[in-house]
Amino acid sequence: MVQSEQNQSQTGGAGDASGKTVLVVDDDDAVLELLEMVVQKEGFRSVTATDGQEALDKVAATKPDLILLDLMLPRYGGFEVLRRLQSGETAHIPIVVVTGFYTDRSTAEMIRQESNVVEFLEKPVKPLQLANVLHKILMTRPVAAKAIPPETK
Repeated sequence: MVQSEQNQSQTGGAGDASGKTVLVVDDDDAVLELLEMVVQKEGFRSVTATDGQEALDKVAATKPDLILLDLMLPRYGGFEVLRRLQSGETAHIPIVVVTGFYTDRSTAEMIRQESNVVEFLEKPVKPLQLANVLHKILMTRPVAAKAIPPETK
């Protein structure tokens, strides 16, 4: 069994985000920092990569539970990364495409048809939207959902 599958089977249902790893891939430092901040704020572990080759290397090394992937990358573009991850041990890893690349509706739908793409977000990404997508896909609870119990009177 692959490590992320073991984690999912151990946690069952809506679980703790801290047991999940998200690989954030973007070559724009400001966007990378924002996406990583949201991932960490929501309680997930994060790993980052700034180009396609580094992304593939980090996938092999860390076995992430989800990948946030920009399409326009140096050293293997996002489309090439998508294709390389569609078979073998990486085929089960859900990918959220996050791009500033202009896409019309038909292009966005074509990208969504890739077997490992589960969501498509356009930049600028709204932090709350990203947080909701992460928790929905990884079946975890938002940090706010683990709030302190109401005071007793």
